[in-house]
Amino acid sequence: MERELRNEDVWRQCGFDRPPSRWTLDRFITDFAVVAEEVFIELVHDLAEQVPLGKLFRIDGTDIPVSQRDEDAQWNYDHTDDDFYYGYGCCVVTAANNIPIAAAFTSGKKVDQETAMRVTRDALAVETPRWMVGDSEFDMLNWHDHLLAQAVVPVAPYNPRNTDDPLDIEYRVEDRIKEYSETVRLRQRQLDETYSQRSRVETAIGVCKDLGLGSPRVRGRVRVKSHVFLTLCLRVAVALTNHHRGNDVASSTITL
Repeated sequence: MERELRNEDVWRQCGFDRPPSRWTLDRFITDFAVVAEEVFIELVHDLAEQVPLGKLFRIDGTDIPVSQRDEDAQWNYDHTDDDFYYGYGCCVVTAANNIPIAAAFTSGKKVDQETAMRVTRDALAVETPRWMVGDSEFDMLNWHDHLLAQAVVPVAPYNPRNTDDPLDIEYRVEDRIKEYSETVRLRQRQLDETYSQRSRVETAIGVCKDLGLGSPRVRGRVRVKSHVFLTLCLRVAVALTNHHRGNDVASSTITL
């Protein structure tokens, strides 16, 4: 932000009489944390009224690495890379066009059930999809049952390590539907095809990281959280701007 606001065209268009100082931006990052999530939610709801979000939502956690000088952060294990990193995490739900529609700032990349439920409720408050896809980390009974109660089909691989008596299923939803309904059946091929689209959440998160999600240059939980939501707000703002200009909503850049 400091670098871009040195450009006279930019700081004048933003309404400044002169380029804001680094200390001004530093205070803004800190103060923004108080309203960061609310601003993001408002922007998402504004976008949802104008842009179709599709019928398939995806959920995943990602790492937010920071400097080891940040005393609020901690070492976390990233099972995807089979390595440790120092920092925080963020659980994100994404919709069509690689757009984040719900998020939670967390202490690490691993998503617990409380966080998964909260972010899922926030996503469903924006719009109700037909499918919600997550990896085996989301093999959570409450998460599945909540989505099914909202007429949303959760698709997450069954994790046999969660029990001493594993079931002969590929996806947890197979067991949940069999237990609660005698008439509804899901085809294995349909579940496989739906789950094959899960990787797009990584693309969506990658777009956000290109905008700065994964490279905060601030320290302290409050400031890093502010940075994370500021980046997510930027992603939604870019999508809104491209929509208004008739450009590609999925693009992470604005064509002037």
